[in-house]
Formats: sequence, C-alpha cells, structure tokens
Amino acid sequence: MRIFREVYEFLKAGSIAHAKWDYEVSMSILRNRRKLLTLFIMTLPILLISLAGAGDMLGKKEAYAPAFYSTDIFMISIAIGLCAGLITGCIGAGGGFIITPALMAAGVKGILAVGTDLFHIFAKAIMGTAVHKKLGNVSVKLAVAFLVGSAGGTFIGGALNKALYDFDPLMSEAFISLVYAVLLGFLGFYALIDFIKSSRAGDTGDAHGGSSGMTGMAKKVQAFKLAPMITFDEDIEKGGRKISGVIVAMGGIVVGFMAAIMGVGGGFITFPMFVYVFGVSSMTTVGTDILQIIFTAGLAAISQYAIYGYVFYTLAMGMLIGSLIGIQVGALTTKVVKGIHIRGFYAVSILAGFVNRVAVLPKKMVELEMIDMSKTTVKTIESAGNVVFWIVVAAFAVWVISKFITNIDKLRGEDEHVAAVLAKEEA
Repeated sequence: MRIFREVYEFLKAGSIAHAKWDYEVSMSILRNRRKLLTLFIMTLPILLISLAGAGDMLGKKEAYAPAFYSTDIFMISIAIGLCAGLITGCIGAGGGFIITPALMAAGVKGILAVGTDLFHIFAKAIMGTAVHKKLGNVSVKLAVAFLVGSAGGTFIGGALNKALYDFDPLMSEAFISLVYAVLLGFLGFYALIDFIKSSRAGDTGDAHGGSSGMTGMAKKVQAFKLAPMITFDEDIEKGGRKISGVIVAMGGIVVGFMAAIMGVGGGFITFPMFVYVFGVSSMTTVGTDILQIIFTAGLAAISQYAIYGYVFYTLAMGMLIGSLIGIQVGALTTKVVKGIHIRGFYAVSILAGFVNRVAVLPKKMVELEMIDMSKTTVKTIESAGNVVFWIVVAAFAVWVISKFITNIDKLRGEDEHVAAVLAKEEA
C-alpha cells in the first residue's frame, strides 16, 4: 500500500503544479489587453464559422469531426472549458483531467479529443506564459536533455494513438478511455479516502505542507553515474548537483508519451518527476516545466495530431475562452469556501470522470467482440455514466458560481483592500 500512496502523492503534486501553471498563464492573458485582443481576433472567425454550422478542422479531415457539427458543440466546448477552469481555479488541481473525458462524453472521438486538448494547452501556453520571468533559473543542459526525450515520447505516443485508430477506431476509443479510467480511478479513490480521513479528524484542509529537502529516490538517481553527466543547481549547492543526461532524457520520454496519449500536456508529471525523482530545485523545475509544456504540447499537437486532422480548432478556442473565465471565478471563490469542501469536490469530480470512462468500456468491448452483452444493457450503462458525470460537473459549477455571486460584495471589498495596500507600499 505504501508504494500506491507514494504514487498518489506524486500524481497529486503534479496535478497541483499543473493547475498553478494554468492559473498563472490564464491570469497573464486576462490582465493583458493585447493578449485579450489577440484572443478576440482568433475567436471571431470561429464564431462566424460556428454560426454558419461548419466545423474548423486543422489538417482538413472533416471525417474525424463530430457526426453532426452545430453551434451547440461550440457552446458545449465553452462550457467544458468553464467547468475545467472552475475546478482548476477553485480546487487547485484536477481540472485538466476532465477535459478529454468531457469532450468524449459530448460525442467527440477520443483521438480528436486528445489532439484538441493538446492544441488548447499549446495555445494557452503561447499566449499566456511570461517566459522571460522564469528562465533565469533554467539549466540549459538539463532542459535540452529532457526536451530531446519528450520529443521522442510525443512521437511514440502519437504513433500509438494513430496506429490504434487506423487499425480500428473502436480500439482507439477503448484504449483512451481505459487510460483515463485507470488514472482517474486511482486519483479519485485515494482523494476520497483522504477527504473522509480529514473530515473525521477535523482537518479543515486549509494548510498545505511539504518537504524541502531531496528525497531518498532522488539521491539514488543522482548517485547513478552514466555519461553524460549534467551539473545543475550550482547556486543552491556548492559544486552543484549532478545527474545522468540519459536518465533525464528517459524521464522526458515518459512525459512526452503521456502528453501525446492523454492530451494533458505532460505538465502534471514533470514537476513531481523533477523534484521528487531527479532532485532538482523548485525554482529550476518551474522554468523547465514552462519550456516543457510549450515544446511538448506544441510538438504533439501539431506534428502528431493537427497535420492528420485530429485537432478541432473551433472547440480548442471554445475551451480556452471558457477556461479563462472559469479559472478566475474559481480562484476568487476559494476565498469564501472551506478547504475541506474543496478537497471533497476534488475527489468527487475526479471520480465522476472515472465513472464516465468506465461506463463506456462495456459498449466498446461488445463492439470489439471481446464480451457478450445485450445492446440495451451496454447502452444503459453508458447513459448512466454520462448522466452521473454531467450532473456532478454541473452541480459543482452551479455551487461555485452561486458562492461567487452571493459573496461578490465581500470579494470586491477584499480586492479593493489589497489594491489600497499595494498602492500605499508603492507610495
């Protein structure tokens, strides 16, 4: 059980780090008029396309779009982005995990959902990342070794997804659903156990701890001598720390592979891998993670999906718009809700995604002739999974938005107080 617990903490830390990045780039866009204008210009033709009832596919492979494209699917993509943003902003983790399952639940093919999610992350990273503020702490050699590996990983993951789809689209759907079911089930059940234990112990969930030293695993990894050796964090430790470039590249392969398979950019693995496995300082990790997300998401989205017609540009922009709104509302709402409630919603939202993906597996297995069940039964199971998912996500969205609206005067007062304090300090 200890190993599973450590894996859960690893993935949870990554999810939190990815949410923090998502929040920062979203706020960077929202606080910059030029970036907002750019987003409006990018979105205007999409709105016209949507109103005209035609999809906008990169790669010109309209056959891979939803069977019946309409303005509704564009509005659904905004709603999905909004809900994911609310989860990311309010919970501080997990929002990125529901986007691909939500797109698939809305009728988008799995491989198209993955490619579109990757493109949405890439677009947000390009628009919102203030790279110049973070790159001063990046170890160039460390970054190069990792990015070489992540590039290879994106080609492996993308090739696997495309090969499965070309062999049998049903197998591709089943594979992507299974990957998400395993990940979300693992995270969701452990998060639920944490929530129950915290509730019984009276833990409010408002405090977050963490260790600052190197883990035992990191020390073992750095002790493994395999050329070329890379020196980094010279400003933290005398003489710097050293790690094999081969190990770093292998870590990059894992991140690139997961990004291309799941469509989440790989950011949820990079941070804990660098800190807990490689023993890299948090400051160096932040800068490298920024580069990784831009490079990995961009390479995977364009070279593995867009050129083959697996990116639905219209939906990607819809999700970007929705997530920008959702993240800001969610982040503000954390000031007026209890941490224990946030922890509970995190578990429930992740488990809802798990139920949704598990519920489609019987249908896919019947279609692949792997099991024998009646069409009525598999249809009922799939419908139940969709209903549970959308009810949970919608309930969470309504709860957060209602909390935001009912406490808007209090939140406005806090913002004015903060602005006054900052103005006084500047004076």
